[in-house]
Amino acid sequence: MIDKGLVDDPPLFQICLGIPWGAPADTQSMLAMRNALPVNANWAGFGISRTQMPMVAQAVLLSGNVRVGLEDNLYLGRGQLASNADLVARAVEVIESIGSRVATPDEARQQLGLKAR
Repeated sequence: MIDKGLVDDPPLFQICLGIPWGAPADTQSMLAMRNALPVNANWAGFGISRTQMPMVAQAVLLSGNVRVGLEDNLYLGRGQLASNADLVARAVEVIESIGSRVATPDEARQQLGLKAR
C-alpha cells in the first residue's frame, strides 16, 4: 500500500500486543514487529490490560512512541479503576523513570506531520 501511494509518508503503525490469539506482549514480539516496519515509519507500541505499562517502557526503549487509554486497560492497579488521565500520568512516570521524556503537543504534531494549532 505504501509503494502504491495509498498510505501517506511517513506511515504510522500501531503495534498491539497481548490480545488473545495475537502476538504476546513481550520484547521479542515488539522487536520483531518493529524490525518489519519501513525505516521512516512512525510507530507506537502498546499492550492490553496489565501489560500496558511494561509495553510503554518497551516501546520507548525500542525508540517508538506509546499509546495508553481505557480502550486497552481499565485499571491503574489491581482493583483500582483508572481514568484516561490516570493512565497518561502513569505512562509519563514510566517514561521519565527510564530516562526518556514525553514529547510536547507541538513536537508530537510535527513528528506526525499534523498542522500546528
